[in-house]
Amino acid sequence: MDKLSLLKLFVNAVDHGGFAAAANHLGLSASTVSKGMARLEDNLSIKLFNRSTRQVHLTDSGSRYLITARRIVLELEQCEQDLKKTNDLPCGQVKVNLPVSYGRLYVMPLLQEFTQLYPDITLDVSFNDSYVDILEQGIDLTIRTGKLDDQRLVARMLSPIDFILCASPAYIAANDFPTCAAEYSQHSWIRFKYPQSGRLMPITVDEGHGVESYDPGSQYIVNDGEALAELCAQGLGLTQLPHFIARDWLKSKSIVPISSFLRSSEGVYCVYPKREFLPTKVKVLIEYLLMKIEQNGENTYHTWAETLQPVAHEKNGD
Repeated sequence: MDKLSLLKLFVNAVDHGGFAAAANHLGLSASTVSKGMARLEDNLSIKLFNRSTRQVHLTDSGSRYLITARRIVLELEQCEQDLKKTNDLPCGQVKVNLPVSYGRLYVMPLLQEFTQLYPDITLDVSFNDSYVDILEQGIDLTIRTGKLDDQRLVARMLSPIDFILCASPAYIAANDFPTCAAEYSQHSWIRFKYPQSGRLMPITVDEGHGVESYDPGSQYIVNDGEALAELCAQGLGLTQLPHFIARDWLKSKSIVPISSFLRSSEGVYCVYPKREFLPTKVKVLIEYLLMKIEQNGENTYHTWAETLQPVAHEKNGD
């Protein structure tokens, strides 16, 4: 039995007038309480009780010790109650880490409404596309793509990732329309380079024989997803974009899809530490993000890209 448990036994024994009464109140045996008090006295090398056949009375040292013991127990109980109340209420600070493009395009537009719904929650938001140890950095919630291998964490899927081949209307008007992967190398390409590894993300297509990767070359290389869309909209070449970056550019018709979507093996995940008692402030944010993203046409199994219609290929002279 640890020191704190012994202190609680000590206070209960005094408050209930004896070991047997304290044992009855706590659901313990009288011998357990008696042995606990003997152990406490041994630890202190001080006699706390004068024992008789029927009653126990505090010694002078026991009376002095009671003042401190009672204060410690009461303060701890109050602290536990406050912590439980805080954990059960949607209040306090939530540290959130977001990938740069997805965070800006998908999450940031949702936060104003969230803070209106939960004014007692303070959001501390950071952006990072690299690996982040959320346990080490004290982060409550992050959004990441790819597969989760850390057994200390929980991942809830927000959506799959769908890739879309895109070009600007001006590029299509000035160049031949690529009808198959064999023609890709005839075009200018804007390619994404992974910041961590420095390698280029392959161009993936499915022409009815399964997903294949192509390297059509590159005229422009960037390590920022939104820059892919920006350069594509400027008419500098073809690119392949994840659906969450392509969405707003397609809506504005600055770029157009030149093929149907291609679903990757990865997804977008809401990741948080594995806890038996997840704080309500974190729980409501997770549920809010899941709800809003589904309202915007995406869930664990679908994205809005499934309804996307690629621009039709028109041969010269038609």
